[in-house]
Amino acid sequence: MKVLIAEDSNSDRLILVRLINGLGHSVIEASDGTEAVNLFREAQPDLVLLDALMPRMDGMEAARQIKAIAGERLVPLIFLTSLTGARDLARCLDAGGDDFLVKPYNRVVLEAKINAFNRMRAMHQALSDQRDHIRRQHLQILEEQRTARRVFDNIAHTGCLDAPNIRHHASPLSVFNGDVLFAAQRPGGGTLVFLGDFTGHGLPAAIGAMPVAEIFYGMAAKGFGATDILTEVNRKLRRIMPVGMFCCGLMIEADFKYGSVRAWNGGLPDAWLVRSSGDRVPISSRHLPLGVLEPERFSVSMMVIDVSPGDWLVLMTDGFPEARNGRGECLGEDGVESVLAKLMPWHEPFEALLAEMREHTGLPDLADDLTLCCLQIIEPGASESLPGKAPESVLSGPADWHCVYELRDRTLADFNPLPLLLHICLEVPGLRSWSGEIYTMLSELYNNALEHGVLALPSAWKTSPGGFSRYYQERSRRLEQVHGHHIRFSLSHQPGEGGGTLTIVCEDSGDGFDYAEYTAARSDVPMASATGYAGRGLAILRRMARKLRVHSPGNRVEVIYDWRLPGTATSGGAALPTNEDSE
Repeated sequence: MKVLIAEDSNSDRLILVRLINGLGHSVIEASDGTEAVNLFREAQPDLVLLDALMPRMDGMEAARQIKAIAGERLVPLIFLTSLTGARDLARCLDAGGDDFLVKPYNRVVLEAKINAFNRMRAMHQALSDQRDHIRRQHLQILEEQRTARRVFDNIAHTGCLDAPNIRHHASPLSVFNGDVLFAAQRPGGGTLVFLGDFTGHGLPAAIGAMPVAEIFYGMAAKGFGATDILTEVNRKLRRIMPVGMFCCGLMIEADFKYGSVRAWNGGLPDAWLVRSSGDRVPISSRHLPLGVLEPERFSVSMMVIDVSPGDWLVLMTDGFPEARNGRGECLGEDGVESVLAKLMPWHEPFEALLAEMREHTGLPDLADDLTLCCLQIIEPGASESLPGKAPESVLSGPADWHCVYELRDRTLADFNPLPLLLHICLEVPGLRSWSGEIYTMLSELYNNALEHGVLALPSAWKTSPGGFSRYYQERSRRLEQVHGHHIRFSLSHQPGEGGGTLTIVCEDSGDGFDYAEYTAARSDVPMASATGYAGRGLAILRRMARKLRVHSPGNRVEVIYDWRLPGTATSGGAALPTNEDSE
């Protein structure tokens, strides 16, 4: 070691120098405290022997300055003293001393102390090196997580989370936590919201979060519904996640046009529908988490609830009810329900829940790993201007084409053709800007052909309390018995100046309906007309298309839709004059 000896007595200093040199260590000599501090700063010795009483600067002050200069580096400091009083020795320790060496010096004791402190110094240095190594590794992991986070944020963009009818709060426990929250507008209107809670934190959670985000936003933009997205997410996670890792999830599909919400809860705390009247409907977990079951055993049965504008959906991860106060007590799901029960009609639940959480924890900022999201049900059509559109593809597709697509028998029950048909249409360069209207037209045509043409379901059921549940139950039952039926789509596109014309013909094998009767009576007949079909949603198509034609006997509908690129004189089919014919 390199040893600094600060001793104003020449004879004592000479004795120490000889003793320490004899032990194999090198020596730096100082005759007072000021010189000792300066030499320590320059030479950076490994051990200091410091006389307690010296001129210019005593050992006490020199020890304090030496310890300050050493910082985190362990430099043992042994006081050389003839003092024996307890208070004097305590002052030496308070000044930063680690031990004493009493005059006259004993060679055996001196050697033992130096060897002991050398071992301590070596151990401290090893620990410091390990700490620095761990710190470098930690910084590297954080940088890798930040890089992964940037990639994740590009995939899991905000979608429509910044929409005015969505309030959300997320308190991450790390750069990557186990919670994910996605929201997207469906091309035909309505909102999809997915809240997930993965096992683990950091990169392991990101491994599952990234594909879920890509599946959610990619499939939502193509028109897939909640059941298709959940099925694909479960299949993907089951394949890529190791045993013991899964995702508790909650999927909400809100249809503002029909005033209904479909919900799927697999392992998360109860979500709540809080009606504007103050009534509450729990959405409890009825399924296992995503990534646990094999695809053939996975259930996507969803709870169907009638809703009205002004109602709120409240979603949360388990970090919210499990948040603890200073006494270790959880807020609990009973605490959440108590807050919702105290809400006055038309009051928003979001701020009330956050205020309760802050009061419960006693913290102004929520630092736990929790996520809260509230979705307000809005008027039909109000979601058309909300954010969340999919970006235009850089790939150019065909502009002049014609195709025919037909579904038969069991395929009608097992397969949803709308995403595929939408994808075919949106391959036309520039047409993606009108994806919402295109999807709405395809959806209205297909659902009318399937539910009213093939299955002969009366739409009047949708207007009664709880009618949606009955409607979908009967729909599922009749789909199981469908036989000898088909639905055929004929799609054509012709390019035009600054846009083009899309022609959609949908034909089903059902009995049709008396469109002429509906047309004659539509001015004074309510939506649920005597025919039971309420015009099959043709009023929606009439507003969008340039021409709507229903061919006799009412099972073949033709729509001609003109569109223009944004910025041209006329954009979108709805801006053109409408016309309708029946044959």
